Amino acid sequence: MAKGKILDTLVRDRLREWPQCPPGLQRLARGRGSWLRGRPAESMGACHPFLKLPGSTRLRTLPDGLWLNFGGSPVDAYVDIFAVEACGSLQNLLDKRARFAPSTHSMLAVCPVPWLLAPVTAEDPTPRWKATGVIRHEPVLPLTFPVRDLRVMYALKQPHYEGFARHQLPHAHEFFIPMERLTARGAAADPAVRAMLARATAAANFLIPAEAG
Repeated sequence: MAKGKILDTLVRDRLREWPQCPPGLQRLARGRGSWLRGRPAESMGACHPFLKLPGSTRLRTLPDGLWLNFGGSPVDAYVDIFAVEACGSLQNLLDKRARFAPSTHSMLAVCPVPWLLAPVTAEDPTPRWKATGVIRHEPVLPLTFPVRDLRVMYALKQPHYEGFARHQLPHAHEFFIPMERLTARGAAADPAVRAMLARATAAANFLIPAEAG
């Protein structure tokens, strides 16, 4: 198996260990906190959400990790998203950063019907559509939500990480982590990782975050 495939598999296996809400975000998440993990799926063959631009039927963005926080109301629903991208090369990083660059277009999150109908976890039989808190009826068609806010964490190999940290500046929605920290056992419980993710939310920009209504 090629090294890239081995790394991709390791990243997915580690991210499957992460909970439905990205570790560290619970305390500062805005809204009702209806977080669900969209990627990686529990099984390789399962349907999962993806990102796209309005009107696009072919080009999709499939992050290595994708969490969706459903908010708003049934008549005005949206999602905040947290994505994880593992980058094996600098060219890969540039490509993935371009997909999440600020744009005049609205990014959309598409949730397939099988994913919405499936239970949240093996231990929680609640269908995902009910867990969102913003879907009134069992869906029969894929549902599309506008993305209100997005945060992306990029995992880089150590030489790339050090070079980027030395010579580049991240955008406000970007966070960076060494690949070794992401793929380490127990990464979700790493205090430093949790502290960084706690800042990956719009609520971190407020002195005193408003309580959800």
